[in-house]
Amino acid sequence: MKRIGFIGLGIMGKPMARNLLKKGYALTVYDIRPDPVADLVAAGASSAASCADVAGQTDLVITMLPNTPEVKNAVLGNGGVLEGARPGLLLVDMSSIAPLASQDIAARCSEKDVVMLDAPVSGGEPKAIEGTLAIMVGGPEDAFEQARPVLSCMGSSVTRVGDIGSGNVAKLANQIIVALNIAAMSEAMVLAARSGVSPEKVYQAIRGGLAGSTVLDAKMPLVLKGNFKPGFRIELHIKDLRNALDTAHDLGVPLPLSSSVMEILQALRADGHQKEDHGGIIQFYEKLAHVQVRSGT
Repeated sequence: MKRIGFIGLGIMGKPMARNLLKKGYALTVYDIRPDPVADLVAAGASSAASCADVAGQTDLVITMLPNTPEVKNAVLGNGGVLEGARPGLLLVDMSSIAPLASQDIAARCSEKDVVMLDAPVSGGEPKAIEGTLAIMVGGPEDAFEQARPVLSCMGSSVTRVGDIGSGNVAKLANQIIVALNIAAMSEAMVLAARSGVSPEKVYQAIRGGLAGSTVLDAKMPLVLKGNFKPGFRIELHIKDLRNALDTAHDLGVPLPLSSSVMEILQALRADGHQKEDHGGIIQFYEKLAHVQVRSGT
């Protein structure tokens, strides 16, 4: 399968698409913004006039979009993927959306003999650039095996979790754990700073023990520099936790800790931090404790 379409060239999508080009795939791209399209065309991609145009030129279409409404519009709307799709097209939605929405979209796709996988990712912009994302996939096993070589160009871990929607269930679990880890890190480091102990020294002391984690090593060095440039924006984590809470409530599953972190994220949005990296959760605690966690403070 050599003809790949890619729709959605944002912080994550653009480097993911670039990695497919590096692996030699013929790539057709589309985004509502012209600049990222122009950048990828300069790197060897072809451009399309619409989502339908992408589908008409390719065998496998990847969507990487902010949320459910954008995915539904790109796939089901006027000028959408299904409008241009031929029978047998494989659609891989790598957006993070509600599991039930993935199932609904897949059902609509099947009416046109289009098979869909939901394949959200974890790792943020750095791993998107490196091509080392963790990719969680839901959908038919034969379609997964068909897509696996393409997905492996963008991720170091590609795992089929189960049927359609299960990839997004795994992503919601991932986002709960990440958010709670960042909040726990923030509480701990603000306590250290308020106690007059260097947060950087505390980080170095604990990172090799049981409290050490991928989240701690990814976010603490940035926090120490006061760097909240978005690798994954707070507003997107709000979206993911909203999907997690809605899904959990539909299933009768209480998520008390996720609910608490959701309120922290909402407070940060109210303070104008929604475009910053989710490592900026620490700013909520800094404000409460009247202290900053920075190297040298």
